[in-house]
Amino acid sequence: MQRYVPAPGLENKAAFIDGLIARMTLDEKIGQLRLISIGPEMTKARIYDEIAAGRIGATFNTVTSAENRPLQEAAALRSRLRIPVTFAYDIVHGHRTIFPIGLGLASSWDMEVVRQSARVAAAEAAADGIDMTFAPMVDISRDPRWGRMSEGFGEDPFLVSEIARASVRGLQGDSLAAPDSIMAVAKHFALYGAVEGGRDYNTVDMSPMRMYNDYLPPYRAAIEAGAGGVMVALNSINGVPATSNTWLLRDLLRGQWGFKGLTVSDHGAITELMQHGVAGDPREAARLAVEAGVDLSMADSIYLEQLPQLVRSGTVREQTLDAAVREVLGTKYDLGLFHDPFRRIGDAARDPADADAEERLHRAEARAVARESMVLLENRNGALPLRKGARIALVGPLADAPIDIMGSWSASGKFKHSVTLLQGMREAVAAQGGQLRHARGANATDDARIVEYLNFMNWDMPEVVQDQRPAEAMIAEAVEAARQSDAVVAAVGETRGMSHESSSRTSLEIPASQRALLAALKATGKPLVLVLMNGRPLALGWERDNADAILETWYTGTEGGHAISDVLFGDVNPAGKLPITFPRSVGQIPQYYNHLRIGRPFTEGQPGNYTSQYFEEPNGPLYPFGYGRSYTDFSVSDVALSADTLERGGTLSASVAVKNTGQRAGATVVQLYIEDPAASVARPVKELKGFRKLMLQPGEEQVVRFAVGEEQLRFFNARLEQVAEPGRFNVQIGLDSRDVKQRSFELR
Repeated sequence: MQRYVPAPGLENKAAFIDGLIARMTLDEKIGQLRLISIGPEMTKARIYDEIAAGRIGATFNTVTSAENRPLQEAAALRSRLRIPVTFAYDIVHGHRTIFPIGLGLASSWDMEVVRQSARVAAAEAAADGIDMTFAPMVDISRDPRWGRMSEGFGEDPFLVSEIARASVRGLQGDSLAAPDSIMAVAKHFALYGAVEGGRDYNTVDMSPMRMYNDYLPPYRAAIEAGAGGVMVALNSINGVPATSNTWLLRDLLRGQWGFKGLTVSDHGAITELMQHGVAGDPREAARLAVEAGVDLSMADSIYLEQLPQLVRSGTVREQTLDAAVREVLGTKYDLGLFHDPFRRIGDAARDPADADAEERLHRAEARAVARESMVLLENRNGALPLRKGARIALVGPLADAPIDIMGSWSASGKFKHSVTLLQGMREAVAAQGGQLRHARGANATDDARIVEYLNFMNWDMPEVVQDQRPAEAMIAEAVEAARQSDAVVAAVGETRGMSHESSSRTSLEIPASQRALLAALKATGKPLVLVLMNGRPLALGWERDNADAILETWYTGTEGGHAISDVLFGDVNPAGKLPITFPRSVGQIPQYYNHLRIGRPFTEGQPGNYTSQYFEEPNGPLYPFGYGRSYTDFSVSDVALSADTLERGGTLSASVAVKNTGQRAGATVVQLYIEDPAASVARPVKELKGFRKLMLQPGEEQVVRFAVGEEQLRFFNARLEQVAEPGRFNVQIGLDSRDVKQRSFELR
């Protein structure tokens, strides 16, 4: 292999890039803005030639060093200016080792857990020659019908912002140039989680005040943490697609926020400006996108085909093109690729004989993180933890589902590496003389149309494979297993394809085939423990009323079966808290804890007439934001304030004493909420402003203190000024958003 020799002048980034741009032809500049997807639409020989000709600046979907090395050789050793390419991939919750999905990570309320999972993912991806990932996904969403909710971190701006920071720090490490770091490209900018009706790719119409207060903070947090890139959303915002939105990408992102990094279109989004109806042809679509500030064009050739004539004719200024090229080259500089294009790819001698080898996984870390991601929703009469020496029936279509347990967007994870719940429980009971009977009990769904839909996108193999036995026979087998057991564990919920991009739902219920199984199991009279696997909040009214215990596991990843078993058998005391509200039914959507105050609120225990309520079912959520039980009990004292007034520029301390009043050691999350009862505009009934996770031994008590200053009281008013207005504020502290203790103070 020809040796790469770094160009002179690398010690000064700005001067080096300016000098490089001055030497580039128009076609070479435009080539740098092209991000192609490696796939069947272009042969390898053509890809090498295109890269060597300077017509490709970045690729995605090659996931080993052996695949990426010849592509980089074409760029760094054969192209005229020796400009390296970057390699990207969707590494959302793990690369080869798969960690819990976003909602699971968020349920830990533990930023070190989040950072550690991202750090492992970065190291694994970098070892495969990958430079950047389209993550974290920090879209706020309050509509669980949206399929992509599984990728994100929930409904709350404060919690999601904290996770955004931890994710970026984990992915990027101490230096972007480090060989075990990859660049974070935060997505989807902006407001993608607020799509109308929870339908993917839909529109968003939102007031600026709601944007600034609720939906924009996590993106800004990711940028402040140093995220090198931003992926532009597919949706329109108040009628203007994000991909052509000059206010969004230039005025807000670069102007107000000072972002200096790379912007990337979503897949084919520039071409889709014609479908949005704001561009009449490809030429206009390319012009709108580049002038709005989209640097890299993903998975299309529209910049390549349209920008040359647009620039030569003067329709697009060459300075606009140069600004985009400068960001692309700056990214490559920051990643260390101009110093060494092969710093992540390495020499061929280093390539593993088997890229999917077991020894490349980080199982211990995956198991530890997954243990923290589960939320105990119900536990009546000590149904959990289970005894390892008991006779247990494990039933349900998700009990032995190695693909589903990984969740959506599982990168290079292989289902052959997954530990299913069946495997985990078998190992747990084997040494204790217990018995485990397994029966499938039901298909995930019996709707043939849905099965066909879920399998359509998986060209390698069908993900949903139906058991062809009659439903009655499957249920009968499960009932028989239950009758011979002391307790029943039912693994139910959604296949991973049901909680995925382009998998929005009109119902939040567990599919009918599984509900019929649960009803039959309930009729046996045996204790019924539900293990939920799902990527969104579900409507669990019947399940809550009839199950003895419910453990929300989301999709727990490579080591999920072991981690879930650790919790079921009490080796680990669950401490997860919900990062999103669970509604009672789809009709309650949107249901979120920090809704605005209104003039006629419904009050529990009072007549509902002429108040804001639904009369067919109880009001309020089934499970509130921040909720989660434990195998032990905790008490929280009244709130103590260090002062009753807060002076401008000062802080006061709000504290509670938290005690473990049960018989087991356990962790919980103490949550601080602030309410602004009277302001210049209607404000939320409460807002999360701090949290602390702590472990307590039986009988142990700790005082938890939160500092409260103007920072916790600020909001964007009707003029989009960030202010902390004088007046009375309520401090609320508790173990979830509903059950809190309160004290008041005055801001002067």
